[in-house]
Amino acid sequence: MRSNIRAGQSNIVAGSQAIQEATAQFRGSNCFEERRGFMGNEEKKNITIADVAEALGVSKTTVSRAISGKGRIGQETRDRVLKYIEEHDYKPNVIAKGLAQSKTYNLCVVMPGEYDVVDLTFFQECLFGIQEIAGIMEYDILLSICKNNDISSLERIISNRKVDGVILMRTFVEDRQIEYLQEKKVPFVTIGSSNYTGVIQIDHNHKSACKELTSIILMKGMKRIALIGGDENHVVTQSRLRGFREAYEKMGEVIDPTMLFLNLDNHVVIDKIVEEVLERKAECILCMDDAVCSRVLKKLREKNVKVPKDIRVASFYNSSVLENNVPSITSLSFDAKELGMVACKTVLDVIEGAEVETRTLLPYEVVLKESTK
Repeated sequence: MRSNIRAGQSNIVAGSQAIQEATAQFRGSNCFEERRGFMGNEEKKNITIADVAEALGVSKTTVSRAISGKGRIGQETRDRVLKYIEEHDYKPNVIAKGLAQSKTYNLCVVMPGEYDVVDLTFFQECLFGIQEIAGIMEYDILLSICKNNDISSLERIISNRKVDGVILMRTFVEDRQIEYLQEKKVPFVTIGSSNYTGVIQIDHNHKSACKELTSIILMKGMKRIALIGGDENHVVTQSRLRGFREAYEKMGEVIDPTMLFLNLDNHVVIDKIVEEVLERKAECILCMDDAVCSRVLKKLREKNVKVPKDIRVASFYNSSVLENNVPSITSLSFDAKELGMVACKTVLDVIEGAEVETRTLLPYEVVLKESTK
């Protein structure tokens, strides 16, 4: 073993020496000198506000006003400055640009610290959407992790004036994040619905989606339906629950309260609930999200309970975790990346002072698969 390590070290040293020798030869070659000369002739200098001002015979303040669009400056002079910087490919320094416009060109995205592994896909897709729009608008993202409504990280970012706006990726029934941002008058939007007034919300229509899927299950003739869900402190849980209840009202059915199981915070509790549901002869298990559904399916396999032969299963949220399950799972499909894109575009509009809708609900799709046949 030691001889192999020594041999590996010898190879690394030899490789390093070879690279150094090749680099020295390259630097000493005419090719390097010619290339350096070529770059020197062709490479454009990054011009500054001072360069633009000197070339046009105006002050740096005038150039700055022309770029920012603020302050008193004649239209002819503004047009002349803008034409010059376009012709010379001028790109203002981000810090200087931010100072001129009183902006940081940063957005804070607040992500919950408590989530299941399967939830990560949703947050990743949202972040991809946010970053895509932010990048186009030349904004950068600061990520803040807030666990159990602990907002100390968010408070630090806001108090240090590091961002122009905030996107909250999870909302709570009692939400310290929202209360703080409203108090500080910081532009923000939520991914998810909120019970607070004056909050700009971007969400999928969870209530309508859950109502539709539950109605379909009831129309299939299934009466003994168990609902297994998550944290009632999350607004999305409340929305899904309302949709479930409204479906029963619409169909003229009565909910069995002994078949509702919420606030299940760990796998052990979910496993026990599954056993209880089976003992009560449930015909279908409706899961509030993909994390719960994934655990329910695992427990059913362990007990050799066949889906859909012995019991049907559906989920109020789909993900890649469920897509590969056999049999395929009936679920609600949402576009998380679109959610992030719309949220980012909206918060940027708010920062610019544009009027936006207080609440935007994005579409969904009911995907009927083998698990409810």
